[in-house]
Amino acid sequence: MKTLRDPDRLLASGLGAIRSQFQVPEGFPPEVEAAAALAAARRPDQHVDRTAIPFVTLDPASSTDLDQAFAIEVAGGDLLLRYAIADVAWFVGDSDPVDAEAWRRGETLYLPDGKASLYPAALGEHAASLLPDGDRPAIVLNVRIDPEGLSSLDGVERALIRSRAKLAYETAGDADLPSGFAELSRRIEAAEDSRGAARVDPPEQELAIDSAGRFSLQMRPWSQAETRNAALSLAANLAVAQAMLAAGTGLFRVMAPPPPESGRRLRATAQAFHLDWPADMPLEQFERRLDPVDPRAGAFTLAVRRAGRGASYQAFQAGVRPWHAAVAATYAHATAPLRRLADRYVLRAVLAIANGKPVPPEVTAAFERLPKVMASADQRASQIDRAVIDIAEVALMAPLEGQIFPAIVTDLRDGGSARIQLSDLPVVASVKAANVLPGTSLRVRLLAADPAARHLEFARVD
Repeated sequence: MKTLRDPDRLLASGLGAIRSQFQVPEGFPPEVEAAAALAAARRPDQHVDRTAIPFVTLDPASSTDLDQAFAIEVAGGDLLLRYAIADVAWFVGDSDPVDAEAWRRGETLYLPDGKASLYPAALGEHAASLLPDGDRPAIVLNVRIDPEGLSSLDGVERALIRSRAKLAYETAGDADLPSGFAELSRRIEAAEDSRGAARVDPPEQELAIDSAGRFSLQMRPWSQAETRNAALSLAANLAVAQAMLAAGTGLFRVMAPPPPESGRRLRATAQAFHLDWPADMPLEQFERRLDPVDPRAGAFTLAVRRAGRGASYQAFQAGVRPWHAAVAATYAHATAPLRRLADRYVLRAVLAIANGKPVPPEVTAAFERLPKVMASADQRASQIDRAVIDIAEVALMAPLEGQIFPAIVTDLRDGGSARIQLSDLPVVASVKAANVLPGTSLRVRLLAADPAARHLEFARVD
């Protein structure tokens, strides 16, 4: 969950209602658990021994479903990223009970009070997870990053690896991480700047309560270790996408640029937060120069995510170049197979491509089915995400009923209502307002905050 954390379970009852509304699964059917336990005992006998390579993982301290481990080597002027990805396909066979359940789920669902995993814990948090308690089967992507930050695939193999350490974002220091970690991230970020990429990781919102019992939403920006770790995944996913595109196959992550009306809305939002956005500066450049520690900037980046058309999956089509506007490149998802169904099939494809073998027909067939399945899973995850933010906003505003707030109109809606952004709080709502335009400043009174309906009601104050 990248939009809200609730460590003190302040929203427990509301989250329970969300789980029920969106039918978030609790546990797995017995036959799936039994199949997973059986699969977890499968011995990896088609993997080369790479246990001498000093792999480490880097994740939130509480994580146990570890998709990725990495090591970095210097290769002349290049850096070689050895990126070990959990070999989920080794444990999960086509159409077995675990596979069938994964197709029903599509992805892991995250809520502040827990998750609904894609795979049972016997696999996702034990046998397939790259924990530092023994050897694990992995698909190792060898990714070469040149001095300009361009990445290419230098080989893919099934390998047995052994993680040396489970490092945590919260505590890992430079001395704990492989040499070259910071330089690799710097190169990838420089390449993003050159491409005009708009990829900015939004901060997490945290719900807190003070000594007087008042709720507040606080922004927690990504740590340096998180940002650098994301650069590793980006480099690998770009290299995988290029390999599949060259082979004339694959599944890609695509996203159109924001529509023009979104740009106008976002400029109004920036105005509401008193952020200085020069008229001639593209959104991509403006986002990347924002201070992630500034709560106003954090709220703005979340507004950018809400304004976008959203990303989707697209199977390879001859003559069509898949494009991801935020990344400003051809892009794929391959590095989180424990959490996303699609990644398992992308890894199987690129493993075949890199070793001069045909992509298995069942993988090619899956590429045609996956966009619809993943779209449904992504939609449910987004709806849950939005509902969680809604109850957090209601919790924040509930003690403030009757108060007046400055706001700015971000866009207009049918029926004489306007979408507004409060100027001093990260809250988006609607209000009846005639004769206004995007960018209009106004004042609104909070009439009601209904936790059960996750609804805020405002009235314009003339």
